[in-house]
Amino acid sequence: MLIHNCDFKNSVPTVDHLQRQIQIRKIQLKIARDSNMHFVAETLQHQLEELQDNSNFQALMSLID
Repeated sequence: MLIHNCDFKNSVPTVDHLQRQIQIRKIQLKIARDSNMHFVAETLQHQLEELQDNSNFQALMSLID
């Protein structure tokens, strides 16, 4: 049982990892917007929103731990 919990924790991205991904997406989004790449910007915006939602969830879960 303990091994299963450890494996689960290792498979879930950490808040720091998610924050790094968010920063990368923000930079990519800025480049896409500056380059008038509308479809790419739209996709990146959607990915950024998902990452931010996941980051908020992970932050809340860390308060429980």
